[in-house]
Amino acid sequence: MKSVYVGSDHAGYGLKEFMKPYIAGLGYEVVDSGCFSEGSCDYPNFAHNVCKNVRNNAENLGILICGTGIGMSMAANRFKGIRAALCANEYQARMSKAHNNANVLCLGSRVIGQDLALSIIQVWLESEFEGGRHQRRVDLIESL
Repeated sequence: MKSVYVGSDHAGYGLKEFMKPYIAGLGYEVVDSGCFSEGSCDYPNFAHNVCKNVRNNAENLGILICGTGIGMSMAANRFKGIRAALCANEYQARMSKAHNNANVLCLGSRVIGQDLALSIIQVWLESEFEGGRHQRRVDLIESL
């Protein structure tokens, strides 16, 4: 069973809790990497918790949530081997996997609603990397 590591800050906590059973229902093991309340906290810590587990096993995926998704995506992309994509719709989610082989999905809880978030998550989890010419570009990203 593939694992999906989920993490959020206080702003994303509610959406993280809402989406966990949905992801499990799609057949994934959900590993909650924090935060564990709506108390103010620092999002880079939770990006680190998720990204270290995604980076250590190519089968793992990650989902990070903060208010806008911007901070989480910036923090996640600091880790070698992480290709985090901030997505606000299904098309971005599909293309982030198909063309960029994104292994971390970032969402903004104050930008999208719960139903849209679930739809984005499902599309992202079901999408596959196309490889081919896109592999060359992913390799270039990894070489930076």
